[in-house]
Amino acid sequence: MKIAVTAQKPGWTEPLDNRFGRAAWFVIVDGETKKWTAAENLQNRQAAQGAGIQAAAAIIDRQAQVLLSGNVGPKAFRVLQAGGVRMYRTDTAKQRTVADAVAAWERGELEEITAATTEGHSI
Repeated sequence: MKIAVTAQKPGWTEPLDNRFGRAAWFVIVDGETKKWTAAENLQNRQAAQGAGIQAAAAIIDRQAQVLLSGNVGPKAFRVLQAGGVRMYRTDTAKQRTVADAVAAWERGELEEITAATTEGHSI
């Protein structure tokens, strides 16, 4: 299973990014091996609009089945949901790094996101 995590920098021990569409990086983790790859989200961070939709498409294209992020806007939520991606909310006060977030998800400690957590347009 592939797990996408929003992060400030590429890496297993890097801090989480609370945003989704305008997150700095997406760290894609193999749930079994914990090997990871990272994709910079520069184009979406600088987009005037549509960042969440494009970010959601990128997560789906990378075949992630799970997303760990602090917030997901309504348009991104709909795209991710339609793509079969389950979303879980991270809390940067409790999970500080990509590794922390994945471990919390594995322990069942993260709340599943069942509706948009923000109105969108987070900069």
